[in-house]
Amino acid sequence: MDGTVFDPAGGTGGPTSAGLMLRARALWRRKWVVLGVAVVVAALSAVYTLRQPKVFSASTSLIIDVTAPRFLDGEVKEVMGEERSNYWFNKEYYATQSEIITSRAVASRVVDKLGLSTDASYLGVAHLSDEKARVQAMQGADAVGLLQSRIRVLPAKDSRVMNIAVDDLDAARAALLANEVANAYMAENLALKLRMTDDARSWLESRLEDLENTSKASELAVYDFKKDADMLSTSLESRMSIVSDRINSYNLNLTQVSTRIAALQARVEAIQKLRKASPDDETWAEALPGAKDGPIQDLRKSYTDARVACAELSERYLAEHPKLLECQGKLAVIQADFLKSLRNVVRLAETELSEAEAQRKNLVKLLDEAKAEAFQVNKKSIEYDRLKRESDNNQRLYELVLKRLKDIELSGLLRTSNVRILDPARPQFAPVKPHVKRNLMVGLVLGLLAGLGAALLLDLLANTVASQEDVEGRLGLAFLGVMPRIEGNRPPKDRDLFVHREPKSSVAECCRAIRTNLLFMSPDTPFKTLVVTSSGPQEGKSTTTISLGVAMAQSGNRVLLLDTDMRRPRLHRAFGVPNDLGISSLVVGEGTLEAAVKSTEVPGLFLLPCGPLPPNPAELLHTRAFADLLKQVAGKFDRVLLDSPPLNAVADAAVLATQADGVVLVLKAGKTNRDSAQRALRSLADVQARMYGAVLNDVDLKAPGYGGTYIAYQGYGQYAEDPKDRVAQS
Repeated sequence: MDGTVFDPAGGTGGPTSAGLMLRARALWRRKWVVLGVAVVVAALSAVYTLRQPKVFSASTSLIIDVTAPRFLDGEVKEVMGEERSNYWFNKEYYATQSEIITSRAVASRVVDKLGLSTDASYLGVAHLSDEKARVQAMQGADAVGLLQSRIRVLPAKDSRVMNIAVDDLDAARAALLANEVANAYMAENLALKLRMTDDARSWLESRLEDLENTSKASELAVYDFKKDADMLSTSLESRMSIVSDRINSYNLNLTQVSTRIAALQARVEAIQKLRKASPDDETWAEALPGAKDGPIQDLRKSYTDARVACAELSERYLAEHPKLLECQGKLAVIQADFLKSLRNVVRLAETELSEAEAQRKNLVKLLDEAKAEAFQVNKKSIEYDRLKRESDNNQRLYELVLKRLKDIELSGLLRTSNVRILDPARPQFAPVKPHVKRNLMVGLVLGLLAGLGAALLLDLLANTVASQEDVEGRLGLAFLGVMPRIEGNRPPKDRDLFVHREPKSSVAECCRAIRTNLLFMSPDTPFKTLVVTSSGPQEGKSTTTISLGVAMAQSGNRVLLLDTDMRRPRLHRAFGVPNDLGISSLVVGEGTLEAAVKSTEVPGLFLLPCGPLPPNPAELLHTRAFADLLKQVAGKFDRVLLDSPPLNAVADAAVLATQADGVVLVLKAGKTNRDSAQRALRSLADVQARMYGAVLNDVDLKAPGYGGTYIAYQGYGQYAEDPKDRVAQS
């Protein structure tokens, strides 16, 4: 597998199967924590359960009907007698009854009846030997609340049966309390019914008196109105009928008169037309229909005869003849009478027209007066109907309240209840609490859960890299191998060269395994230059660099160690060589490479020290001269290992990573913080460095968490270590 450019998001995925496996392995490593917490919690649960006093329970079963038995007629309704047939109404009703059973009112009845407020055994203060202290404790105790806490209501499924269970430390007293609670509940139900009946009766009595006064007042108002409207002898309906008849008669007469006026008016207009046509001849009236009557015709005939006679005499006599004068006088009298009769015919027509018009005017006036009277009667009828309706409503309301009051008085005499006892409670001498087996099982389960929680919490709090799973799963790096802890007390030089001086130790074998893994990372294009770094100081990167160099030199390669930690160089002390000439000198052009490279006691392993400490290490490593130096040593040696400063401390390691073939990250087991390691990896990802993997350093192979995983490194055959040779690695 080739080294790859590290992706800092690669190891931060969601809850995948690999992540779950990591959690499972973390829990397995802390299995003794889980078991220990489970045992402790189970033991505490057992101790708590066994120390609890024994509690006994007894129950009374009741049958609760929605309504009480009816002994009165169905028309007599009780105050609390509402019928319920709906499922939800019934459910709400029985839930309400459960609340009443466990109410303080019911408990108070039981406490008062049995004198529980002065019962030291019931109140749990009988163990007090001091009489004063016992009395004081009894006074401060809430006997009612204590009984409430011990009452349980257990409805039977799909029935009207309810079980009232009471818990107590005494079996006989538990049965007594259950029965008394049932009786108190029945008494409370009946008392509630009677209280509501009394309240309803009191309210209805007060309302009845008000309604009676109101009804009387409304009846008197109707009487006064009838008296004022003169309705005592004739009703408004009769008066309205009479007025209506008059209006109809006036309308009929008015129609007839209007028709007659039209005819008379036409006659008068005809007379006026004839008068205009013959203004000089007063005999024009002869054309009128009335002129043909008998008397006028007689006068006309006399007038005609007189004229004929006068005409004959005028032919016979002279104008002054007495007979002629007599005849003319008679003719003038007859003519005057005739004309007077004609004028009377005209005057009669005009008089009849005037009379008809006057008659119509009087009829209109009478009709208006009748209409006004009708409106007045209607108005009085409306007012009367209002007063009558109000009086009837008041009377009806009064009768309704009176009837309801009589019903309530009658129902209040009944002492029926919708609750009856089915089975009274009997003492049960088998305790219901504590549940030993159940509590132990619950304690064990809770203990296991608490242990798992504690293990997970420890795993979350231990935010360090401690295993291969952490390297691969949480950091997303290739795992190159482990460097076991060097036990014992050794000098720093012996600790650094432990692989060389103890080639058969497990540390040397682990180092050779890391060397093999590195070589197989890119078998076709093996690396020449490799940066060995860490996220922070004191994580063993220098010791790991030396150990890897020794392992590679033992395989026949010419290996050069470059001490590029120009802030705290340490490799020259490990090999005991001077540091006066080194990398910093060669970069600035002082000295030669041959003079600067030092041989070591390990065959094939060479060292190029840091040299004098420069003031600007990062800039120095970033120069072209250092790049040329790196290419030069890569051409002269098979492998070049660069011991660099920590990544999170300075930028030197990131600069070196851009110039080398790859990078190896050293992580100290149980010490390196995962967040710190991820920050270091992000720094390498920012410069596109090629990561070969990580080495887990300072691993205690004897620790329980590593015994199964790295058992192969603990010693096999000739590679077994002598315990006295193990040295602690700092």
